[in-house]
Amino acid sequence: MRLAIRSTILPGAALLLAVRGWGALAGSAADAGPLRFAISFPSLRSAQPLDGRVLLFISDDGRAEPRTQSDQYRANSTRPIFGVDVDDLYPGQDVIVDDKIVGWPARSLKDIPAGDYWAQALINRYETFHRSDGHTIKMPMDQGEGQHWDSKPGNFYSKPAKVHVDAARGGEIRISMDQEIPPIAPNKDTAQVKYIRLQNDRLTKFWGRPMSLGAIVTLPQGWDTHPNARYPVLIHHGHFPRDAEGDTWRDKPPEPSARGQRRDTQVAGYQFYQDWNGPKFPRMIHVLIQHPTPYFDDSYAVNSANNGPYGDAITLDLLPYIEKQFRGIARPWARVLTGGSTGGWEAFGVQVMYPDAYNGAWALCPDPIDFRSYRSVNIYDEHNAYYYEDNPWKRTPKPGYRDYRDHLYSTFEDRNLVELALGSHGRSAGQHDAWASVFGPVGDDGYYKPLYDKATGAIDPEVAKYWRDNYDLRHILQRDWAKLGPKLRGKIHITSGTMDNGYLNNAVYQMEEFLARAVPSSESEIIYGERREHCFTGDTDHPNAVGSRTVHQRYMPAMAEWLKKTAPAGADTKSWVY
Repeated sequence: MRLAIRSTILPGAALLLAVRGWGALAGSAADAGPLRFAISFPSLRSAQPLDGRVLLFISDDGRAEPRTQSDQYRANSTRPIFGVDVDDLYPGQDVIVDDKIVGWPARSLKDIPAGDYWAQALINRYETFHRSDGHTIKMPMDQGEGQHWDSKPGNFYSKPAKVHVDAARGGEIRISMDQEIPPIAPNKDTAQVKYIRLQNDRLTKFWGRPMSLGAIVTLPQGWDTHPNARYPVLIHHGHFPRDAEGDTWRDKPPEPSARGQRRDTQVAGYQFYQDWNGPKFPRMIHVLIQHPTPYFDDSYAVNSANNGPYGDAITLDLLPYIEKQFRGIARPWARVLTGGSTGGWEAFGVQVMYPDAYNGAWALCPDPIDFRSYRSVNIYDEHNAYYYEDNPWKRTPKPGYRDYRDHLYSTFEDRNLVELALGSHGRSAGQHDAWASVFGPVGDDGYYKPLYDKATGAIDPEVAKYWRDNYDLRHILQRDWAKLGPKLRGKIHITSGTMDNGYLNNAVYQMEEFLARAVPSSESEIIYGERREHCFTGDTDHPNAVGSRTVHQRYMPAMAEWLKKTAPAGADTKSWVY
């Protein structure tokens, strides 16, 4: 069935003028009709119809392509974005963006001041999934890029076009998405870094199509010359890592031309490589997990109704496979977890959800671990996620993103409306959609059931209860501490900046209140960075960007000592110490 969309024929005999060199067309001033963009893709890109979301980007900044100027995490510097869902969009068929399409931060084309702008369009392509729960949904499948629609292989886009936008004059601007993002070249193994990709039966069954997990395995110095050694494993969670160097590892000196923060991080990365191979560094296997979902760049490493059994797939399938392949000790006492931000929540959450499978979590600057502080929102006692409602005569917006001086850059509403422009049904690949897909129940339409209305901010209390009972880590610990407490004693380590940009420190304070009075004692560790932003990892000597690359040197010695201290009688605590 062909897509039903508005006609692309302008009233009267409209004259179309080519915008020189760009392949876009602009309507004439005379009898131009309302302002609108007509976006299509040519048959040379695909002879078959496509599903997806067509995005239009309009920018006054020509230093970078408009598609790269979406700041969906901070909602700070984003230029106007407009989006339209398409089903069975045929080559040459126009998708219309006019003043009826709601965007962000400009809510309508009418809200864009008359002037010259750079325009660009892109289609984020969707695939149909027939899930094992009986729901059929259309989602953007990861293509090895970590759920970044602006660089997703197979997505079509247009070259940036200089256009004149004037809602009062009207006219049509035509854009052809005649470019295609190419495939990503696979990484190559080195002597110490191995890239693993493994199809997983649990996830394949859930999603109704082949689904895989990946991992980047960094082997300790001497792994090849100590064939009888077996090693503990450090599982490092976080946003999708494309390669080892994107984390902390750099096996070559800094580039001579590198300056500023880029040089600082390259220096830190190379120092880690040297320390890792140094004479006294703990000999452990380091594992970066790759687990992008159709909703986000990773799954949060736990089972969820919308994403499927990623927790079991990682803990019960992928990790044992890696331990077998690379001589891991393969016992719960010899596994530890770490990660920052998303990875901080995952390290903590996985330790809580699988208390018998891991022996410690170093949760750095974690995502919300107490939903009474879901960023700036108490999802239980408040009725609206966007505004404080303590006075019927005013609406005070809830904050979203700040700096260390508490300067506010965007509101909680801003950070959600940019996601709403990028994708309906939670398909933006943004942070709030990611949380909702992991923490929320399945809706009647097969997509996640929202915690709050993205347009108005109204909170659904029944969904809030579901979040609380299944994923609020403070609530779960408090509810089940009699059982979990003895299993987690001494295993919980948390860091947070007191001026976290997304207000994540407030949930840490509330977690600390519980852990400090928990019986039996939690023997937990929490480190705060005064006036530090996201993501403070406990390094008080360096800026956060560098501190995130000293994590292993600072924590792995303590991890190794903890493993030896808590190892059961007769366990191998010597073969990997050399």
